Amino acid sequence: MDITFLLDHLDEARLAALFGLLTGLVFGFAAQRSSFCLRAATVEFARGQLGPRMAVWLLTFSAALVLVQGAETSGLFDSSQARMMAVTGSWSGAIIGGLLFGAGMVLARGCSGRLLVLAATGNLRSLVSGLVFAVVAQMSLFGLLAPLRQWLAGLWVTPGGQNVDLLASLSLPSWSGLALGGVAAIIALRIARQNSLGCANLLFAPIIGFAIALGWVLTYSLAQVAFEPQTVTSATFSGPSANTLMFFLEDTSTLGFDVGLVPGVFIGAFLSAILAREFQFQGFEGESQMRRSLTGAALMGFGAMLAGGCAIGAGVTGGSIFVATAWLALTAMWVGAVVTDALVDQRGIRQAGVAAQ
Repeated sequence: MDITFLLDHLDEARLAALFGLLTGLVFGFAAQRSSFCLRAATVEFARGQLGPRMAVWLLTFSAALVLVQGAETSGLFDSSQARMMAVTGSWSGAIIGGLLFGAGMVLARGCSGRLLVLAATGNLRSLVSGLVFAVVAQMSLFGLLAPLRQWLAGLWVTPGGQNVDLLASLSLPSWSGLALGGVAAIIALRIARQNSLGCANLLFAPIIGFAIALGWVLTYSLAQVAFEPQTVTSATFSGPSANTLMFFLEDTSTLGFDVGLVPGVFIGAFLSAILAREFQFQGFEGESQMRRSLTGAALMGFGAMLAGGCAIGAGVTGGSIFVATAWLALTAMWVGAVVTDALVDQRGIRQAGVAAQ
C-alpha cells in the first residue's frame, strides 16, 4: 500500500501516531460494542462452558488470523519485518509472564486492554487499575523491576537472535495460517450459534481482528517509505501503555504508533459507550475489591513485559503472525487464568454456599 503522498503533509512520527490513533479508534469502538474480554472467555472455559464470551474471543482471534495472513499472502504485509518476530524471544518469559498475566487478569476482572475500554465507559476501578498496570509495566521495562524481568527472560531464549516462526518451524506451507484461521472461524460461528450471540457481537468481534490487521499493514507500509527506521507493530497494551504514560510525563518523549494507539482505544470506546448509552460512572465496591484489582493489575504489568505482550499483544497480535513465544504466552495466560479462577473465585463461591447452608 503506497502512503508516500501522506508524507508530503505529515512527518513520520506524526503519521505513525495517526496510524496508531486510527487503529485504536477501530479497536476501542468494536471492543466496547462486542464486550471482548479474554478473562471472561477463560472463566467460562474454567467452569466447563463454551459460552458467548468464548464465541466473541474466538471470533476476534480467527478474524485476526484470516485477515493478517490474507494481507501477507496478498503482499500488503511481511511478518518477517515485525519487531516481535525480529528480536530474540524468551520461552521462560512467555511461560512465567503468561502465568502471572493470566492470574492478574482474573484478579483485576479484565486484561489490560479490557481495563482501558472499561475506563472509557466511566469505570473508575478500571481507570485506577489501568494506571497501576502502566506504572508497573514501565518499572519492568526500565525501572526497579527491570533486572528481575531481564533475569527471568534470559533463563531460556530463542536461538539465533530472533524469534521463532511457528509455521516455518513446523514446516507447514504458507497458506496453513490462513486455513487455521478459517477453521477457527467455523468453530467460533458454531459456538456463537449455540449461544444465540447477538448481531452486535457477531459484527464487532471480527472488526477487532480487522484492527489488528490494520495496524500491521499501516506500520509496515510506513516502514517501507520512511527515512527513519519505523517499528512494524500492531495493537498491544504493555509497552504502549508505559510509553504513553511517559509521553505525558516527560517533555523528551516522542510521538509514535504506541502514543496514538492508547488514546485512540480510549476515544473509540468512549464514543461507543455514549452512542449505546452505556456510559456510567462506577467505582470500587469495597476495600477487598480494590486490593484484589490493584494486585491483579500489578501482576499483569510485570507479566506482560516479561511475556513479550499482553492478552492482545501476545495473544492476538503476536498470534496472528505465528510468533512461537506469543502462542506459548497465550497458552500460559489461559492456564494462569483457569487455575486462579478455580483457586480464588470458584473456591469462594463454594465456601459461600457452604456457609449459607
